[in-house]
Amino acid sequence: MATLRFKAIQLAQSRKPIEIHETKKRSEIFGENVFNERTMRQYLTVQAFNGVMSSIKHGKKIDRKIADQVSSSMKDWALSKGVTHYTHWFQPLTGATAEKHDAFFETIGNGMAIEKFDGDKLVQQEPDASSFPHGGIRNTFEARGYTAWDPTSPAYIYGTTLCIPTIFVSYTGEALDYKTPLLKALLAVDESATAVCKYFDKNVKKVSSFLGWEQEYFLIDRALAGSRPDINLTGRTLLGHSPAKGQQLDDHYFGSIPSRAFSFMRDLETECMLLGIPVKTRHNEVAPNQFEIAPIHEEANLAVDHNALLMDVMGKVALRHDFKVLLHEKPFAGVNGSGKHNNWSLSTDTDVNLLSPGKTPMSNLQFLTFFINTIKAVHNNEELLRAAITSASNDHRLGSNEAPPAIMSVFIGAQLTGVLEELEGVTKGKLSPEEKTDLKLNVVGKIPDVLLDNTDRNRTSPFAFTGNKFEFRAVGSIANCAKPMTVLNTIVAKQLKDFKIEVDTLIAEKDLKKDEAIFNVLREYIKSIKNILFEGNGYGVEWEKEAKKRGLSNNKTTPEALKARISKKSIDIFEEMGVMTRVETIARYEIDMEEYIKRVQIESRVLGDIAGNHVVPTAVKYQNILIENVSGLKKIFGDEFENHAKEQLKLLVRISDHIEAIHMKIDAMIAARKKANKLTLIEKRASDYCFKVKPFFDEIRYHCDKLELMVDDEIWPLTKYRELLFAR
Repeated sequence: MATLRFKAIQLAQSRKPIEIHETKKRSEIFGENVFNERTMRQYLTVQAFNGVMSSIKHGKKIDRKIADQVSSSMKDWALSKGVTHYTHWFQPLTGATAEKHDAFFETIGNGMAIEKFDGDKLVQQEPDASSFPHGGIRNTFEARGYTAWDPTSPAYIYGTTLCIPTIFVSYTGEALDYKTPLLKALLAVDESATAVCKYFDKNVKKVSSFLGWEQEYFLIDRALAGSRPDINLTGRTLLGHSPAKGQQLDDHYFGSIPSRAFSFMRDLETECMLLGIPVKTRHNEVAPNQFEIAPIHEEANLAVDHNALLMDVMGKVALRHDFKVLLHEKPFAGVNGSGKHNNWSLSTDTDVNLLSPGKTPMSNLQFLTFFINTIKAVHNNEELLRAAITSASNDHRLGSNEAPPAIMSVFIGAQLTGVLEELEGVTKGKLSPEEKTDLKLNVVGKIPDVLLDNTDRNRTSPFAFTGNKFEFRAVGSIANCAKPMTVLNTIVAKQLKDFKIEVDTLIAEKDLKKDEAIFNVLREYIKSIKNILFEGNGYGVEWEKEAKKRGLSNNKTTPEALKARISKKSIDIFEEMGVMTRVETIARYEIDMEEYIKRVQIESRVLGDIAGNHVVPTAVKYQNILIENVSGLKKIFGDEFENHAKEQLKLLVRISDHIEAIHMKIDAMIAARKKANKLTLIEKRASDYCFKVKPFFDEIRYHCDKLELMVDDEIWPLTKYRELLFAR
């Protein structure tokens, strides 16, 4: 008997849900462990409170005196809740969060000590940056890096530690994290969007980007996951035959939540409430043991921080319930992978959603302006947007089982397509009074009704308009939202900046009224963005052919997709909008390419180990059992034994064929890997891993999965899909 596997199954079957008792309303505990505005009003002086709020709302620098007051109050608040340590919490380019804990404790001589935390320690710290990815920005021996407080994302308490969200930069000032470029992108879109908003409302002083993520994940019993080396080391299964029942009956989707999973969700949601993460939705997803959690939309920087924090907290809460959370985009073959839909919108400080029509023609024209400019931004930068969501893990997901394809396109629905077609017919230049009336009443005026009745949906679209926001569906479940949000906000900021220049030029040089100039520019945009609009099936071969005719990219792999990041066009956009320098952009390209290579390399090694040291020896063991059986039959039946051992002999041959194929493929994969490792150019090395090493994965898996169906279930060493996916 495969002891580890069956012990894991028995342990999983014996688990009972943990009872979770909620004694307070969630609204009462929301943000209880967050140094938010409510808490600051209690603990800060008026001067300190105003200083922090001015920094949050207007980006003004906090001086040392204010920082000292804030740090002292933060410490008092934290100590009142039993906190002993503090940390600068940041998001390096590893894809995970990072923290180094220091105690408030300080000695003052004579055997005495105090709790101390001053403004210097709040505002800036100097963690060792030597082991974080840097993409060649600095030499390995130059370990210095700085974390700096981000007041726009409130500090919070987790466990006994005060966590302070920060940016992370090198000694020479280059960003070594995800947050720094995101903050710059949000500033860029604020400036560009505010300038355009003033065409419609002079009172607008700020535009904020909002994000609502939908986090999909798998919950697997911890013992079952622990019995699989591939899950432990790569986050996904590299082997495993599909079970007889998967997701084909659609009975899991939105079904009754299993008891253990429900207990986990309630526990997780309580933690989220305390941390100020406004989670609202939970449900079963399509695949067995797959679920989703989603919050109320928040300002993008805060939403990104909350999602990064959530992914960390999920793992810790899962341990309490003897689960392992799988955030890999494709942990199981043959069933849906996991995404993280990023719902994006823009809102003004006058509380207007710029992607939602209003009650007047002017507000609807404003909606059309931002709606069309967003599509134009995606059209002009579709390869860069594709590069923003690429990774070794997301490559497995895109293009199948309800995940959108690698081809970037925009879905807006038939009704809004009709509105754009009507706008395309606007007369060039000045409009007659009749044309103005017709536009305002019959085209622009009817947009609210169009959206009210618009029930179109397209789950195969990577970028879809969903009523009052755009949903970027192609983002992977394990990704840091800052990557796609930095790119999206940057390209929209650039497009809005260009739009304003064009409109102002028409007003100044062609003597056009403001509305006429806007209509003229939008009309030309509508003509230019048609190639990116697609309403049909994104999975079809026909769409691939059609997309190619339209000039759209179809970069299916990470090495192909990442090239767009370092194109002159992309580098220029980031530099022009003040988001990233050329050095920072190229560094991120190098880091992403290296990560891709390392992940495929690790998977290759793990697969070779499991196939060679687990699957093959088990198959040989079963062969020996068959050989004993055949030998016994020969003793009984003599020369006639072949008539009675026909199937056993066939099975012996088939097992031998699969064993031989596995060994041959492993040897060939190792040879290809060694050859790739010798290549000095990172592009060539990544390409070899993608196209010369990775193809062996499916070939080796095929033979291993065939053996899984042949070998006695009692001795098969790896926990099977039916056990991983259906353990409750």
